Amino acid sequence: MAVASNFTAAIKALEPRFEEATGHDLRISTGSTGKLYAQIRNGAPFDAFLAADARRPRLLEEKGAAVTGSRFTYAVGRLVLWSPDPDRVRGKTTLAAGDFRHLAMANPRTAPYGLAARQALRSLDLWKDLRPRVVRGENIAQAHQYAASGAAELGLVALAQVSGPEAPGEGSRWVVSGDLHEPIRQQAVLLEQGARNAAARAFLDFLQGPEAREILADFGYDPGA
Repeated sequence: MAVASNFTAAIKALEPRFEEATGHDLRISTGSTGKLYAQIRNGAPFDAFLAADARRPRLLEEKGAAVTGSRFTYAVGRLVLWSPDPDRVRGKTTLAAGDFRHLAMANPRTAPYGLAARQALRSLDLWKDLRPRVVRGENIAQAHQYAASGAAELGLVALAQVSGPEAPGEGSRWVVSGDLHEPIRQQAVLLEQGARNAAARAFLDFLQGPEAREILADFGYDPGA
């Protein structure tokens, strides 16, 4: 199963619950949505794809690489400005004040959370000024690592990375207003290679059930539609 980086902690929480409930085993590979999409297009042996956007699962369906009708939104992600320093982030004025050297975010070309971060900075009319300070991670996990390690004082990362059960209330944060960027609608799709894989189908069913939705809410995801 190919899983977008922002969903790493959530999939680890879902995995044992799914395996206990069904007896199936999951094998997971994480990365940026763009890179996973490219791997799937090049024949990587994945049975299902949990992306951080809706565009790439739709493209796979249109190109015949995914099972028609299997695509659904499993979560709507939130972007957050975050620092491990509990006194660093004081709302959106933190960005405008410019009291920092580096701002970590994911690559907008391959990571939907990076794209949302760039859209938010443009909406705030800060992109031009802050662009020279941006440190780009290959994916949202690397962007979070830059901020967590101090390589960047601030990071525009996924809310799920800083609000899950293993990291409740760490540091300081501002949840970016959803009207500053396009919705981060995360879609899952069954790939053609997994069309006859009972475990892949079972997991996608499990992901839409009440137990999974409760877990995702703990990570700050809004329910999918």
